Amino acid sequence: MKLTEWAYELAESLLSEPLPRRWAHSLGVGKRARDLQPILGSEAELLEAAAVLHDIGYSPALTKTGFHPLDGARFLRYQKDADERIVRLVAHHTFALLEAEERGIREELAREFEREEPHLVDALVYCDMTTAPDGRRTNSAERIDEIVRRYSPDSIVGRFIQRAAPDVHAAVARVERRLAAVGAG
Repeated sequence: MKLTEWAYELAESLLSEPLPRRWAHSLGVGKRARDLQPILGSEAELLEAAAVLHDIGYSPALTKTGFHPLDGARFLRYQKDADERIVRLVAHHTFALLEAEERGIREELAREFEREEPHLVDALVYCDMTTAPDGRRTNSAERIDEIVRRYSPDSIVGRFIQRAAPDVHAAVARVERRLAAVGAG
């Protein structure tokens, strides 16, 4: 089975029924990842698999710590078809270390999971932060505003995403520049 087929089946089994909106978002993030093939080449399939799996830690079946990047990565680590790079991307997606810091578990996340290559980290940030909760395309400013409204500015997630906003926008801009350079943007 292809890596992406495995990833879609696993993510669907964990998200589609209990969290249909999260599943719609994950499908949209996966679609955005496919759009990055011109700049990722042989790593495109890896990114798409990580993209569709990035939020599986929200699944009620996996929630242990309440921090979805960590819960998802811990689960994936023990799946026979999970590439270690996918596990690392899920663990660190969208500046998870900053949110982990807000939760008091930054060292735990950093110690347990190495970070992945920066260009892949940027690519996953781009895919996640230019996809709305319903799976449609958006831009990073609208996405951050939506997250702050949904969680409230003073919540852990609200504080984290406001701190991460400059880094999110910079990662999105780097990917957009790479796409434009190959005429795919």
